[in-house]
Amino acid sequence: MVQNSFLKHINLPQDLRQIKADDLPQVAKELREFIINIVATKEGHLGASLGVIELTIALHYVFNTPEDLLIWDVGHQAYGHKILTGRKDSFETNRQLNGISGFPKRSESIYDTFGVGHSSTSISAALGMAIASQLKSEDKHHIAVIGDASIASGMAFEGLNHAGVTDANLLVILNDNAIGIDPSVGALKQYLTNVKKGTQKQDNIFEALNFNYSGPIDGHDLPSLISELKRLKTVKGPKFLHVITTKGKGLKQAERDQVKYHAPGKFDAKTGELITKSSVSEPPKYQDVFGETIVELARNNEKIIGITPAMPTGSSLKYMMAVFPNRAFDVGIAEQHAVTLAAGMATQGLIPFCNIYSTFLQRAYDQIIHDVALQNLPVIFCLDRAGLVGEDGATHHGVFDIAYLNCIPNLVIFAPRDAIALRNIMYTVQLGIDFPIAIRYPRGRGHLLDWKKPFENIEIGKGECLKQGTDLAFLSIGTMSKNVEDAIIDLDVSHYDMQFVKPLDEGLLHEIFKTHKIIVTIEDGTIVGGFGSSILAFANSHNYKQHIEVLGIADEFIEQGTILQLQQLQELDSASITKKIEDLLTILHDS
Repeated sequence: MVQNSFLKHINLPQDLRQIKADDLPQVAKELREFIINIVATKEGHLGASLGVIELTIALHYVFNTPEDLLIWDVGHQAYGHKILTGRKDSFETNRQLNGISGFPKRSESIYDTFGVGHSSTSISAALGMAIASQLKSEDKHHIAVIGDASIASGMAFEGLNHAGVTDANLLVILNDNAIGIDPSVGALKQYLTNVKKGTQKQDNIFEALNFNYSGPIDGHDLPSLISELKRLKTVKGPKFLHVITTKGKGLKQAERDQVKYHAPGKFDAKTGELITKSSVSEPPKYQDVFGETIVELARNNEKIIGITPAMPTGSSLKYMMAVFPNRAFDVGIAEQHAVTLAAGMATQGLIPFCNIYSTFLQRAYDQIIHDVALQNLPVIFCLDRAGLVGEDGATHHGVFDIAYLNCIPNLVIFAPRDAIALRNIMYTVQLGIDFPIAIRYPRGRGHLLDWKKPFENIEIGKGECLKQGTDLAFLSIGTMSKNVEDAIIDLDVSHYDMQFVKPLDEGLLHEIFKTHKIIVTIEDGTIVGGFGSSILAFANSHNYKQHIEVLGIADEFIEQGTILQLQQLQELDSASITKKIEDLLTILHDS
């Protein structure tokens, strides 16, 4: 850190406002260094926050936060905001167990006026606050900072459309850097590019929506930002400021490779070079198993289509986009559109693989029911990041999908226990199905090095016995199978990989219940309404009286931490499973 630091004296925005405007560029330099030095070792979302350092400083300098309400869309860009609002000394705990959240969170700070993690919510939230201020006769400013990728989402347009017919004191700031996690896509991106170049032929779309538009201005020019924000404070009604920024600003490697440095992992703070792990062979990430397999299948089946909402890198659909660019689509942050687009394709005999993170599929729930399941269309949902995802925390855990999909008629739910099962179910469904299916798999790597086996067909609705024992039967779904496998090595218990949450393999379940005294289910989803609930319902409907123990995610929102830490807290790790089995068997043998 530089000598005679300004940042060390800034704990809250009121401290920032005591600094002369001419010294703010130095504050920006120090703030960038602070973020880089910590994220280099602690990891996190780097590029987005580096890109809005000047904007963050200008906003807290000009507006009277927290009385004036500042909402950050998504929250990837909010590290500077957190540091300037009382969390500088705790920033090293960012995204760690019992530390501060990686996203704005209302319970964490009064400066975090709205909790965010999913995109495109800021305009609606800020408008709601602005209308509330009007109704309460409060004189406040309400600012929503939204990225160019997020503003292309339908929800953002809904907010703009409503705001334009109000006289609410709302300022929407477009942080335009032409990239979300991957480069932005769509006609709106081209429009914004034309605006920046001064070559747009259409009327200004934001003025057409009744916003007072200003810009585009350089988002790294602090004097210009401060001047324009002060002017906009005097303008009544809905306002729109178009700001041009560079994602990763201030770290050359982050500017040059904006996709990789969105969340780069560990890197050298001085050089920016990534710290690579050893070259020892590792099992592939599940996303890469999907990405490589869909390309392999698409070579032999020209009907296969890939769809993802703004996650070509995260889902590894980028592999198919490179080989079959006309058959793989990044539709932007538009989960509802992605689902119904897939439904439309399915009506015409195509085979759409719609790859969406589990937590983001929540944003398209009506489309799953109304546009896919109700019409029984053979859409293949590939739900990446199912289960606990780790440091991104409560907004990103994919723990609700089993429960919210389980109640939908016609929809089949499959959870592969390993990479081979993921490949095989993808192979099976592209051969032809007459129903929609959700295939859920976790973030990160599996445990198999030798995973590219010849394809085998999977019988829909059938489970497998992985180990035969006595008295106690463990029923697992998905990759929780590995935790069970490790837990029961030395125990005389049975283990069944049920594979399908829906339909349940009732024939196998009857065998299990007739030959075991205790049944334990395990899933990396919510206990309420999940796989275990289905087993309880089965037992009840067939009048089975065994003790049934349901393991899974408790009825609470799970915060951030490593996946192992969170599994331990939920007692889903191998050691906890072993202890649970031993306790149950002791009770059984003592009774």
